[in-house]
Amino acid sequence: MKVAVFVEHHDNVLDDGALGVLAKAAALGAEDVTAVLGGGGSDALASEAGKFGATKVYVAEGAALDTSLPQPHIDLLEQVVRAGGHDTVLFSTSVLATDVAAGLAGRLDAGLNWDLVDIVRSDGAVVGKRPALSDSLLVDVGWRSTPRLALMRAGSFPAVEKGGQAQVHDVSVELASHSRAATVVDRVVQADSGPSLEGAPAIVTGGMGLGAPEHFSLAEDLAEVLGGVVGATRAVVYAGWRPHSAQIGQTGKTVAPKLYVALGVSGAVQHKVGMQNSETIVAINKDPRAPIFEFCDLAVVADVHTIVPELLELLRRRRS
Repeated sequence: MKVAVFVEHHDNVLDDGALGVLAKAAALGAEDVTAVLGGGGSDALASEAGKFGATKVYVAEGAALDTSLPQPHIDLLEQVVRAGGHDTVLFSTSVLATDVAAGLAGRLDAGLNWDLVDIVRSDGAVVGKRPALSDSLLVDVGWRSTPRLALMRAGSFPAVEKGGQAQVHDVSVELASHSRAATVVDRVVQADSGPSLEGAPAIVTGGMGLGAPEHFSLAEDLAEVLGGVVGATRAVVYAGWRPHSAQIGQTGKTVAPKLYVALGVSGAVQHKVGMQNSETIVAINKDPRAPIFEFCDLAVVADVHTIVPELLELLRRRRS
């Protein structure tokens, strides 16, 4: 099994989602795990990919690959995959990766499965796991031929360092004429009005059980003490209590922090899929039948307005 992973990088930092997919590829026991990086600064980041399981890293510098235009990246991946004989190409879902995966599938006449949360080897076959029926169950999906392409749901795998080293190869990409037809004339980054959830070591999420938007101060204070950030459920966002950038769940963000604390969160399936890969889940809810108690690591049946202030006092005393 020879696997290639498309690794994005922004502001000289490798994307955590792609690194998680890279670590997963290494865990599959593939004989060759190749990371593919394009754009300015790729050479400097190449060795970093080796720490997450890559045995080889192909890098291509060049202004054409610095942009969010998919075609140059498709040219790069097509060249690497064809030359290397890779039978599997994995992506961590993003706006760019989705475009690149679809375009590459067309170029290679290959099958593409998307929104996968896991990929395994079973009886000699490669099997993808895709959520279905509002993420209440997982279905097995496969490919009829190789190369097989897969878009993995962002945040499905933690970016775990393996401590290895990779062979780094520079690639000179031959861009197709249509790949040079479009140019980016301007790029404006909109400032995020909410917390940065991706990569946060701890997340404190508030649900409708907090009772009112002003009670989110409990979540904010607890997140500050824990060195984390504040998240929110879909119902909270729809009520206008928190911005959409804080939403965790199927229609929000997928996270996997070391510690996830849920305050007044019922734990509906829609929310579960966005945080179920957290290392440790603590839930505080006064409803003993709350669904979140079925999959959390520590369940506290209590009123958040009573237990959280006491918890804050204890944590502050210990920290001081």
